[in-house]
Parts: sequence; C-alpha cells; structure tokens
Amino acid sequence: MWNHRYLRHLDFRTFPLIAGLMFISLLVIGATTFDPSSGSDAPFFTPFVKSQLQWFAIGTVAYLFFAGLDYHKLREWAWIFYFITILLLLGLFFTDSIRNVHRWYRIPILGIMMQPSDYAKLSLILTLSWFLEKKGAGVKDLSTFFQAGTIALIPFLLILKQPDLGSALVLFPIALGMFYFGGVRERVIRTLSVVSLVVLGVVTLIFLKIMPHEEIRGVATTVLKDYQYDRFDPNTYHHQAAQTAIALGGYTGSGFRQSEFTARQFLPAAHTDSVFPAFTEEFGIFGAFLILLLFFVLIYCSFQVTAVARDHFGRVLSAGITVYLAIHVVINVGMMCGFLPITGVPLLLISYGGSSVLSTMCALGILQSIYTRRFMF
Repeated sequence: MWNHRYLRHLDFRTFPLIAGLMFISLLVIGATTFDPSSGSDAPFFTPFVKSQLQWFAIGTVAYLFFAGLDYHKLREWAWIFYFITILLLLGLFFTDSIRNVHRWYRIPILGIMMQPSDYAKLSLILTLSWFLEKKGAGVKDLSTFFQAGTIALIPFLLILKQPDLGSALVLFPIALGMFYFGGVRERVIRTLSVVSLVVLGVVTLIFLKIMPHEEIRGVATTVLKDYQYDRFDPNTYHHQAAQTAIALGGYTGSGFRQSEFTARQFLPAAHTDSVFPAFTEEFGIFGAFLILLLFFVLIYCSFQVTAVARDHFGRVLSAGITVYLAIHVVINVGMMCGFLPITGVPLLLISYGGSSVLSTMCALGILQSIYTRRFMF
C-alpha cells in the first residue's frame, strides 16, 4: 500500500519548481499583508506568512504520503471521496454564510476555514478516472458520456449554487480533458471543444472591447441573470486595478515591499486572487515571466507522467491532474490581465489559502505515485 522505497524514484526535477512557487508565495504574501507604517522594521513573517508556511508543511506531508501510496488504491476509494465531497458541498447550505456566500466551513477548534470545492476538483478527477477505466470498450458509447457528464454535473451545480462560478467552471475543462484521454467518443469531444472555443472567443471579444458589453446585454441576459452578466464587464474596478498594478511594475518592478499601488490597498484581494499583479508590480515583467516559466515546466513534467503511465487508470488520472494545474494558471492570469471575468480562481501554490495548497499538494503527490510506478508490470 504505502512504500517509502518508491520515494527514491520521484521526479526530482519538480522539487525546485514547487519550492520556487512556494517561495514566491511567501514573498508576495509577505509584501501584501505587512503594515506599511512599520517601514523597514516590519517583520517578514506576518501572521499570513506563518499560516501559509504551516499549510506548506502539511501539504508536503500529504505530498509524500500520496507519492508513496500505490495510486491503484485510490481506485477503491474514489466513490467514497466523491460522496463525502458531495455531502460536504450540500452541508454548506445548512451552515451560516461567510462573506454572504456558502463556500467555507469554519472549524473553531483548529481556527481554520475549509473550502470543499477545492477538494471536489480532485475527487471528481479520481471518480472519473475510475469510471472511464471501468467502462473499458464501452467508453465510446453515448451512454458513457451522459453518465460521466452526470458525475461532473452534480458537484458543478452545487458549487455554482454557493455561488462560486470560478470553481464550478474549472470542472468543465477538467472533465473535457479526461474525456479526451479516457477515450470518450470523438464526436462528443469535438462538439464540446467547439462550443467551448466559441464561448471563450465571445468572452475574449467582450474583454478586448471589440464586442461592446452593454450592447449585447439584452441577448446575454436571456441566458444569464443580470448579476451574472455583470461579471463580464471589462471595466470593473478589480480589472482596472489588476492591470494598473501590472503596468506599474514595468520590466524590473518597484522592489520587495516598495510598491505604491498595492501597498495602499488599491488592489483587491492582493494576497489571494490577485497575487499575480501584486507580484508583478514589485518584480516586474521579469518576475511574471519567472512565475509562468515555473508553471510551464511543472505542467510539462506533469504531461510527461501521462505519457509514461503504465495503465489506463494512471493515464487518465494524471491527465486530469495536469489539466487541473494548467487551467488554474490560464484562468487566474487571464482574468488578472483583463481577458477573462474575475471569478475567484486562485493561482495554485502562490495564492494564500490552506484548502488550495493542501489539495494541490495531494494532486502533485498522486502524480509522483504514477511516475514512480511506471515500470511496474
């Protein structure tokens, strides 16, 4: 079941990548959560930095646990994880709202908050991997697509109801990627891909201001509610603030804790959703390029795991996790650069948040489990 000997065969190329992203996380959180009035005497280890460090430590333990665990055991637990996740998502609506939404459980004994939607993404990946492998030759049947689609639709609707549009939308490309690698009928994949590209194209045209936002409100609100469509306004304060912070960074940035715009708290959610523009203001385009380079190499290494996976379950599972990593980067950076609506999708391993860190490290540990067992027969 768990064997420490497999830890000797980890893909050590990913270690500096993960460590680099964690270090950047601490830098940007330390720069956005300190008291500017303290000047140069302000401590680096703010309460938020200390909390993020604790979650990195817990996440590292989870990473090593899943890396040493035979990933085939997850096949047996997939439905258990799925049903627990569904129960947690349902239970949110019977608790008091936090910030006027039902996204978190407050755990008073530990003094932390847990966001089930972060774990729902991973449990969906596990369940779809098990289901698509189980179908075998029948995976190309149209009924398989509808059954797999239902598995993805249930957490999608529950997360959307919270409301958390960003986390809900992340499930769609994850499911689509897994359908492709899982062998679902090609016509279905092509149809879903075309629909996705059309929707993405329209959204991009709105945010590039080629397609006027207000002029198509009448058509759009036949499908969306007014408050939902307002998310597609490219002129929101958050969008303008994020782009301003990026522009102020220039090539080299203002320096650590030397930002003017972010330090004055003009940038909303600077240590959570907006870490990318906050970091770019202080470290410039070169700093932004470093973040994107680290993610690119990490995602590339993750796709290599998909290529060398020894069985269908491992291949689909690793593909789902890789899409999970990639889509978070694309959406977060895209919305901060003004190409997509701001929907609260974190930049993995950099944005502040325990649930996001822990679920990501679990996912990366599972990838390592698949990688270390690639030569087993």
